[in-house]
This record gives sequence, C-alpha cells and structure tokens, in this order.
Amino acid sequence: MTTTLPDPVTSRTSEPLHYQDATALAALIAAKRASSREVVQAHLDRIADVNPKINAVVTLLADDALRAADAADAAVANGAELGPLHGVPVTVKDSLDTAGVPTQHGTKLFAGFVPEADSTAAARFKAAGGILLAKTNLPEFSAWTETDNLVTGRTNNPWNLDRTPGGSSGGESAAIAAGMSPIGIGSDVAISLRGPAAFTGIAALKATHGRIPFTGHFAPMTSAWFHVGPMARTVRDIALGYSVLSGPDGIDGYAVHAKDIDSASTRIAGQTIRVGWVSDDAFGPVDPEITTAVADAASRLADLGCRVEQIGAPFLEQTDALTAVMTFFYGQLVPYVKTLAAGRERELFATGSGIVAMEDPTFTQLHAARATSETLRSAFAGYFRDFDVLLCPVNPMTATPHGALELVVNGVSVPWTHIMDATSPFNLTGLPAISVPYGFSSENLPIGIQLVSKWFDESTILRLGALLERKGGLGDRRPPVFA
Repeated sequence: MTTTLPDPVTSRTSEPLHYQDATALAALIAAKRASSREVVQAHLDRIADVNPKINAVVTLLADDALRAADAADAAVANGAELGPLHGVPVTVKDSLDTAGVPTQHGTKLFAGFVPEADSTAAARFKAAGGILLAKTNLPEFSAWTETDNLVTGRTNNPWNLDRTPGGSSGGESAAIAAGMSPIGIGSDVAISLRGPAAFTGIAALKATHGRIPFTGHFAPMTSAWFHVGPMARTVRDIALGYSVLSGPDGIDGYAVHAKDIDSASTRIAGQTIRVGWVSDDAFGPVDPEITTAVADAASRLADLGCRVEQIGAPFLEQTDALTAVMTFFYGQLVPYVKTLAAGRERELFATGSGIVAMEDPTFTQLHAARATSETLRSAFAGYFRDFDVLLCPVNPMTATPHGALELVVNGVSVPWTHIMDATSPFNLTGLPAISVPYGFSSENLPIGIQLVSKWFDESTILRLGALLERKGGLGDRRPPVFA
C-alpha cells in the first residue's frame, strides 16, 4: 500500500482562520495569502470568545505574540528562510518550561513560577517559527485524568461543558478542539495525550519512548515513563509536530536515538501492512459505539489494501499494565512531591494531597511491576513479528462527567481508573501510539481510535491515521456550545 500525507493547503478555504490547521496556516503565511498578525489575531479573538466557558488557556501572551507575528511577517517580506511553523501560533501545556513565561504545574507550590529557560519541546517549536500564544491547563502535577486545580481552575469539554476534556493534557486538547490553537505540546504517562485527544475530537501522538526529549518537563525523575508529544486537529499536523519535536537534545538520557531511525524500513517495499484489531476482549468493558468505530476503521483499512484480522489478545487481557506503570511513576513522584510540599501540605489540591498520602512502593510491588513490564514487552515483540499495527480503542468510553469516580460502561460498573486501561500498556512498553479523531457517539461526543506500531515505526501509524481521520480532523462538525 503506497500513500502520502495530504498536501498543504496553499490558498484560503471556507474555514475561518482559527479552524485551519497549522500546515495550512504556515502555507498561507509563506505564500503571503494571510499575514501572521492576521492569524494570531484570529486566535486571540477566538480565545476571548470561548475561553471564558472552557478555561483551557491559563496564561495568554497576546502582546508578545502580536510582536512576534509582526517580526514573522517582516521575515516573509524580506525573503528569509522560513521554518515549518513560521508565523503560526502554538500553545504549550503548563507542565513544560517556557522561558520568561509562568509555568505553574497546576499547583500553588509553583504559583507564579517563571523559568529562565525553555523546555526542549517549546524551544523546538519556537525554532521552527512557531509563536507561543498561550499556556494551557492541567491537573496538579499532571497526575490526574481530570483537568482541575486550585491555581487555574477546571477545564470544560467544548463538546459538552458538563463533561471533562480528560487529563492531564486536557487544557491543550480543549483549546485545540475549540479553535483557540492549531497545534500544541502535551505529555503522557498513561493516557494524558491520547485520552484527552479522544475526549475532545482531536489527534495526539505518544511516540516511542525517548523519541522526543523530556527535558524541561515536570518532574525530571519521572522521565523513564513520561512522554512529550504533539496535539492538533489533523494527523498531518501531528506528523509536522513530530518532525519538529523528535531527536536527541544531548540532555535527556533516554532521547538518544537518531531522528531518522524508522523500523518501517525493515518491511519489504510494497509489502501489505498487517493490522490486528481488538476491543472489549483486551481491555474489559468498552462502550459499544466505540467498539463499532474500531470495527469500522478495521473495515476501512481492509478496503485500503491492508491485511486486517480481528485478534485475541490474552496477553493484554491478563496484564495489569496500569498498576505497573503507576507503581513506577508514583515511586518516583511521591518522594519528590513530599519534599516539595513539606510544610505547605494545606496548599495542595485533592490530587497533591492524595500523592503525599501515598506510601512508597515496596520492593515486592516494584519487582511485580518490573515483571509485568518485561512480560508485556516480550508479548508485543511477538505480536509485531506477525503484525505491523494494532488497532484498538483509546478510551473505553466517551467524555465522562466532571468528577465521576464510578462509571458504567456497556452495563458494567467500573472505577474511574478504567479510563486508562486501553492506553497504559503502551506507556509501560514505550510503544508509539496515536489517537485519531474518527466519529461521534449518539450523544454527539467525539470518538477516537488508537493505532499502535512497533518501536520506532511512527511513520506507519501516521500514514494510516491520515487515511482514517475525519476530514479536517473535526469534519463538518464543531463543538455545539459555540455554534
């Protein structure tokens, strides 16, 4: 199967500027069909219109962004060499350092904190010509699936304000879905890029662990499990963001692989892509409408020439990946937060209070987590000997009500942590996985599908994601709150 990503838009379309993607906006600016100032102002106007209801943007850099836009327009006029994001406004999750701009991590412990240097990811977006427009909301310490905290408040889902956009990159996903930003940077330790993307109808990539440096993200000792990645409305923008963000930075000890390593090259040229798909059988109860979407995507891939097979996946069904990855993550995060919060425990939100109340994992728990990790990695090594891609749900349900701790999925009561059961296996193993906007539920809530490939084969899932996504990411629908 041979495909290419869609060509950039090189002329204005019927879409307002705030709903055109970053690829199109960069092309418009480079072709002098729109100015960077015009594009930035369109997004500032959109933020003024809709952010009061959503609360996704928590630090707005309007004056700085407009000055940078004027400089970008001058560079175009002078025939300067332009980066792939030249003149395009971008947003960054508030867990990533931004030089001279508050980075508060959703906690009073960092309220008003201003870093001196950019995170590697933010610096790379800027070096590509991106204009930092705003920082976006997150849960305290990026450690919950609901985006809420005591410093910048709760973020609402633009498709239904009574629902959460998820977490921990919920502010970023909500901002992009509502047209406040075309592209941004989030992060993911068990679900936090892909889950919010699926809840809000956008795309997000958790690349192979180490592909994108973690440098400058809270908290540095958790870098063995956290992933930084791009979020956008279209898969072609995800591919663009990934191309900008990936590669070693000489600081992150996990980001050591050459930028151009691509394990897809091990396939014979022209070889049929082999796709296995699974839903409930691997991840417990899944909303039937989501399973239908996954099955429909499988059928579409077959029509496109892939070899597609519904599989059994006992190695997933029988593995508690979430407990393992959380054991590792909190084993590093808990002592760090306890030290940070010493004497200031009363300033913590429920998320932070829960963290400081945790006990360190025992040797037995850490040993069990390591055994789970190694067993699952080995199982995936076997799976990817026979298949190139795994197609599955992102979240087992559509966007949940704010604060819901008990959920009913396909008639079965499950705890809120079930939200992470279809994403955490790929964090535990470091596999690349993309959330692709695909459909809508009977409640008009977005449904995403997840594509997973073997290590260092981001190119395959980006290609397939571009073929499967709703046209233009959101298709012809817009969040009804702002219709």
